[in-house]
Amino acid sequence: MMGGFPQQHLHQPPSDCPVCGVKLHVTRLGCESCGTELSGRFASCPYCSLTAQDQKILGTFLVSRGNMRELARELGVSYPTARQRFAELLERLGLEAPAEAGAGSTGAVDREEILRRLAAGELDLDEATALLG
Repeated sequence: MMGGFPQQHLHQPPSDCPVCGVKLHVTRLGCESCGTELSGRFASCPYCSLTAQDQKILGTFLVSRGNMRELARELGVSYPTARQRFAELLERLGLEAPAEAGAGSTGAVDREEILRRLAAGELDLDEATALLG
């Protein structure tokens, strides 16, 4: 027991209201040591509401210093799938706008980047073909 509070398994709080679906806000903080509580409206952390899978994706990405091949290997998925999952994570965090299917303006840039990565040995031929295809 720490400070009069029994040790408990910490649960991840929901990010949305289970009744109406509106985003929840942190309104109470408590100190486990002395029992002090603060009430108010506090800024939330977008990373705090990540699912366990999202935390694994982000953690693996950071530890591998952005190596998508390592991310794909750790997740047990193909390179394009790992890249897609990471892009979706960035969207959920609000760090990247949702990709629009068939957006023509970024096609040339993506193609050029894929070819650059193929030439640099970051992608094999199958992965580059899948990304281009």
